[in-house]
Amino acid sequence: MNAEEYTKLAEVERTHWFYAGKREFARRWLQRIRSPRPDDVLLDCGAGTGQFAEEMAALCRVLVLDDHEEALRMLRARFRPEQIFSLAGDRVPLPDASLDYVTALDVLEHTPDDAAVVRGFHRLLKPGGVALVTVPASMALWSDWDVGLHHFRRYSRPQLRALFPATEWELVHVNYTNVLVYPAVWLVRKWRKWFPARTPDARAENRIPAAWLNRLLRWQLVRLAMARVPMPFGVSLVLVARKR
Repeated sequence: MNAEEYTKLAEVERTHWFYAGKREFARRWLQRIRSPRPDDVLLDCGAGTGQFAEEMAALCRVLVLDDHEEALRMLRARFRPEQIFSLAGDRVPLPDASLDYVTALDVLEHTPDDAAVVRGFHRLLKPGGVALVTVPASMALWSDWDVGLHHFRRYSRPQLRALFPATEWELVHVNYTNVLVYPAVWLVRKWRKWFPARTPDARAENRIPAAWLNRLLRWQLVRLAMARVPMPFGVSLVLVARKR
């Protein structure tokens, strides 16, 4: 991402319904599958500002990984040097089967070879270890938002499932999230195709709504993200998988 995108994210992510809700349902899914223990090790890939990893540090040992200097600068302010990792070429400099959890919240869409990244998750996890990923869904929603964040793609559910072959992974959960706001997001992004936002501040995604609406949107996001009923569409996808 551009440096200005990191700065704006740091300003809003603590309370913005989408970012706060995403962190909440990711934590809940990990606790539902197997509640993290103090000696468990979690690697947050594409850790960005480090907000999610900092929250998870209350439950287990955390490591953070990023390869953008602006993100690494922010991570150094929150974590000890031995907790922070950058890619060594295309490889995460950690031993095989050394992690209990790997999380990647809206990361795979930034990578040219997402299948290689998932193979890296498999290498790093212990047998029975859990991977949790979120990604943006539906190419019909492609907009200046995706361009500004340097996305390579948005995903369908079959595309995301295909990255986690059954020979290597037990798929615990994969479903669309952020379902109820899909029509509004579709309309806004089609409008912006003709009238693009000039700055990150001008985009609706970077503005915190009124407090009551912010709470309502967060509630619906978390509630539906935890549901096991298959959703037909959504703005995002969440996948939870266990290494075989």
